[in-house]
Amino acid sequence: MTWIERISAALNSDISFSVEDERGLGLIEHRAAAVLIPITNRPEPGVILTQRPDWLRSHAGQVAFPGGKIDEDDTGPISAALREAHEELSIPPDDVTILGVADTYYSGSGYRIEPVIGVIPADLPLIPNPDEVEDWFEVPLSFLLDPANAVKKCAEWNGRQRTYYDMQWGERRIWGVTAGIVANLARRLA
Repeated sequence: MTWIERISAALNSDISFSVEDERGLGLIEHRAAAVLIPITNRPEPGVILTQRPDWLRSHAGQVAFPGGKIDEDDTGPISAALREAHEELSIPPDDVTILGVADTYYSGSGYRIEPVIGVIPADLPLIPNPDEVEDWFEVPLSFLLDPANAVKKCAEWNGRQRTYYDMQWGERRIWGVTAGIVANLARRLA
């Protein structure tokens, strides 16, 4: 079974496991958001990630999936994720084959994030929007889903202890919400 078939089957199953997120950081209300986890359609699939510019007001300089708030004009998380991926990386929505929506992730910054998993053509020409994306890169899906690559760390944030996942891919640091979403997906597939 291919990675894509495994993910599709896992998203459509009744697998029960303990989802980890940042609800324990004290926030009660979370705004609706969605991200696209764009998996490249190749024999060894990869995942497209973005590097946010250092000057952004929130999550500056961090590695992230393309995504953002669900707007009133969106019909739900899938349309929001597709819209954001198009805005951020010029991924045409019609070029994305949706596999499903993974487990909701509640962030410490106040978002209820729906991770939408979609397959995109290999070597799709991506054009980063400089207002939102400094750079983009592709990480092998097998690397992201290997639990040995996700180190659980602890730090103080806003006066509270928090745990988070941290992954190092070459010079890129994948951590926090992005690594947490990946860790939950890896647990779902285990």
